[in-house]
Amino acid sequence: MQAHMTIHGRVQGVGFRKSAKNHAQKQNLTGWVQNKQDGTVELKVEGAKDSINSYISMLKDGFNPYIKVEKVEMNQSGNEEGFDDFTIKR
Repeated sequence: MQAHMTIHGRVQGVGFRKSAKNHAQKQNLTGWVQNKQDGTVELKVEGAKDSINSYISMLKDGFNPYIKVEKVEMNQSGNEEGFDDFTIKR
């Protein structure tokens, strides 16, 4: 399963990408995360449906107290691209 998300809120300059990677690795998820110029963060994860759902719940809570997620736009699909690991894009 795959989930592609755009996260709005206080998500840049607060450790979001690093936290996203750490939590993805703990859930055995692969994919990537990157900051966007408009202040949002774009994220794509692949893995087991239960793991992705758990990850999304943690993401919505903000991962850490400095992060404030206001809105998550998401598309889910059964297709996977076959990422080898979870990376932070620059």
